[in-house]
Amino acid sequence: MTKNKSYALPIAMMFALFFMIAFVTGLPSPMGVIVAKQFGASNFLSQLGFFANFIAYAFMGIPAGILLERIGYKKTALIAVIVGFTGVGIQFLSGQLGSFIVYLSGAFISGFSMCMLNTVVNPMLNTLGGGGKKGNQLIQTGGSLNSVAATIVPVLVGYLMGANAAERTIDKANPALYIAMGIFAMVFVVLYIMEIPEPRLIGKVKIKYEHSPLSFRHFIFGAIAIFMYVGIEIGIPSTANLYMTSDASTGGLAIDATIAGSVVGTYWFLMMIGRIFGASLASRFTSKAMLTSVSLLGLIFVLLAILLPVTTTVSMPVFQSDISFGFANVPIGIMFLIFCGLCTSVMWGGIFNLAVEGLGKYTEAASGIFMVMVAGGGILPLIQGKVADLTSYTASYWVIFFGLAYMLFYALIGSKNVNKDIPVEVTL
Repeated sequence: MTKNKSYALPIAMMFALFFMIAFVTGLPSPMGVIVAKQFGASNFLSQLGFFANFIAYAFMGIPAGILLERIGYKKTALIAVIVGFTGVGIQFLSGQLGSFIVYLSGAFISGFSMCMLNTVVNPMLNTLGGGGKKGNQLIQTGGSLNSVAATIVPVLVGYLMGANAAERTIDKANPALYIAMGIFAMVFVVLYIMEIPEPRLIGKVKIKYEHSPLSFRHFIFGAIAIFMYVGIEIGIPSTANLYMTSDASTGGLAIDATIAGSVVGTYWFLMMIGRIFGASLASRFTSKAMLTSVSLLGLIFVLLAILLPVTTTVSMPVFQSDISFGFANVPIGIMFLIFCGLCTSVMWGGIFNLAVEGLGKYTEAASGIFMVMVAGGGILPLIQGKVADLTSYTASYWVIFFGLAYMLFYALIGSKNVNKDIPVEVTL
């Protein structure tokens, strides 16, 4: 990289995109509360926003990698930004039309954008930083901003919804949608006019692939673990938001949407804290040890949330809409669910590291498959929502419990590479 050339502005735009990935991905949680009221949607239907957003990964994961290889990082990012702007714009339009189907279409299109951006931002930041420690530092900074956005979005939209349940409409969330579209527009203009270095193009040397990542048992189990993990990460706060804001007549807690948004925002805040500490602990503990610990702790938290009586309440500290801390009176089970943010914070890295260990030349293909399995973020909450409709909000967390049990199995047993006889070195 040329020393006299500054990439401060495109780096800032990549940070903005890191922020936007979490911001737009987090919208279906508070929007689920809105559509449940505005359109009379069941718990199952209210989770369709997440399903539409994440199922797009199943369609776009591998094509995004191919697109990246053929047209480069800058053009792929520009296309992703246009798609993202369109997706959020359609969600805004759904409020004007009062259409649930239009809202789902916007969430689905947004998912295409988020998948493409996830494929771009990490390697592009690494390139802009010149690789090495500087590149890694930029990626870690971007990850922190990702957590900040995930913390802010439920708090912001919860504040915008207000206390009057009858007035919860998509129109109320328009300021959040304006912010998203504005950032997308700004990033597009800056990226379009800036010159950005492209990584070395893959494909100049023909590499022979005798097998695939699916030839490795520990990778297959790891791909399933990623599917479970993203569903767990999304399902815990999303269903908690529905649980807190629903009327008592439907089994909910009838908690004010602003307070509920602050409680859910605290889950994402704890994820940010967990990532900061996880990064410092990663040099001392193996991925297997970390994944084992957080999976076991998550199982304990969820089990306590299911079994403890809803009548037992606590005053827990929460991250508020004015970017300060306050206290919210909630059932003790809700508090333990929020604590799960500390556990989910480091799971992705642990699963990824264990699953690609020993894959060698098959690692890039494995990454594309991982992106497809992110679809679990839409499917698992949908299943949980259906269980909540058939039983109760509390009972629906058995879905999360069994997902965490699988994570523990993967950390202890499923992550062992039993296919070391497969050659993974590059052969021309």
